[in-house]
Amino acid sequence: MNIVIIGKGNVATNLDYAFRKKGVACQMVSSREGLDHLPAANVYIYAVRDEALPSVVKQVVGVGKSLHLHTSGTMPITVFGDDKPHAGVFYPFQTFSKARVIEDFSTVPVFFEARGIDDISAVYSLALSITSHVYETTQHDRERLHVAGVYACNFTNLMYTMAAELLQNTHIPFKALLPLIDETALKIHMLSPRDAQTGPARRGDTNVMNHHLELLSEEQRTLYQRLSEEIRKRQ
Repeated sequence: MNIVIIGKGNVATNLDYAFRKKGVACQMVSSREGLDHLPAANVYIYAVRDEALPSVVKQVVGVGKSLHLHTSGTMPITVFGDDKPHAGVFYPFQTFSKARVIEDFSTVPVFFEARGIDDISAVYSLALSITSHVYETTQHDRERLHVAGVYACNFTNLMYTMAAELLQNTHIPFKALLPLIDETALKIHMLSPRDAQTGPARRGDTNVMNHHLELLSEEQRTLYQRLSEEIRKRQ
């Protein structure tokens, strides 16, 4: 089997590394450099931005019985037209960066969809070649998983950024927060997020919260109050 990954971004780079590490022939091509003369492949994986995916798909022609897969958490299979009857979704659920390639892809869950039974089997086998965590899903569930990922990863990372900003005018380095961050993440391997929740909002400690508000800008106060309200509502 050989694979062509269309795209050279974060997802493409990590998938290329994962497949190559398992001995699967893999090649990345840039979607911005023209796709008129793509190398022949059994599988084409489209690792491009959602807004670019429809136009990139249309550029790929004359590839016979090859399997076409996109890596989006939100785009439907129908982005592949009738000219690509063997199509599906190959959605690795992880945060990816070029600067930090994932060495052990076997722990990364891959969620997939496909049009027919033969394609389902093919995508499942492809996923198993790099990870032991493979799940067939639906468009409905995949969309909600993607949103859940934004909350669990992207918004959480924003909180790290804001925490770092709060420490900028102090003599305390951001790395002082790392043990707290690590323990918070480890706890939810054993407890539900609701049970793991701590802090002044969880305790209803209004004195502490009011003192915090005095230290924050107006914009920061608004977010602090909103998040604290959400914590209180869930207790």
